[in-house]
Amino acid sequence: MKKLIVSALLGATAMIAATPAHAGDSEGKLQVKLLATGVLPDGKITKVTVDPGLPVGTDTKANDNWVPTLAIEYFLSPQVSVETICCLTQHDVDAVSPAALAGGELVADAKILPATVTLKYHFTKSGVRPYVGVGPTWFLFIDEKPGAAAVTLLGATRQKLDNRVGAVLQAGVDIPVNDRGLGISFDAKRYFLSTTAHWYNGAGTEVLSTRHKLDPWVISSGVSYRF
Repeated sequence: MKKLIVSALLGATAMIAATPAHAGDSEGKLQVKLLATGVLPDGKITKVTVDPGLPVGTDTKANDNWVPTLAIEYFLSPQVSVETICCLTQHDVDAVSPAALAGGELVADAKILPATVTLKYHFTKSGVRPYVGVGPTWFLFIDEKPGAAAVTLLGATRQKLDNRVGAVLQAGVDIPVNDRGLGISFDAKRYFLSTTAHWYNGAGTEVLSTRHKLDPWVISSGVSYRF
């Protein structure tokens, strides 16, 4: 995955650099970014609503993932913009405690589409442009499955994570490379949201339900092109 991301970024840089000078504009209304993004969620259990007899102290952690991300930004004014991102990230959720359950996979291959829009304020009108942003997010969970431990211990045959609305804070910087719109970007987002996880057996009975705090950090860097 990391090699794929690096190749994509290098390819994007080459294409942008080869674009005719009149096509880009360092003060244009639109900016597109191709980023390598680390998604670093938590996954901690905050409440058990359907309990089959979990050991005291049971807790979980979602794994980190690296994905390519596309960001599209529209400037409402020289210092105010609106940005949305597009990516799909995949995660497993494993037990981390107690020791008897540690490493047991409870959720497998959960794909997340973090539909996000931020309103951004840029501290400068040109040159190096640090910014902050805030906005809503809607986490859509796709094609999640019960992990091996959930199948073995609970008899689970189906797993579902509830789609949830949350909030995101953002900070970063855009650094121009030339006057034709090419630049590099560094960005950090902190999401704030929780979800409820459900496991069902073959008869459709819910055998476990837990509420999870996700609150992921999403860290990105890559190339930008403004026009």
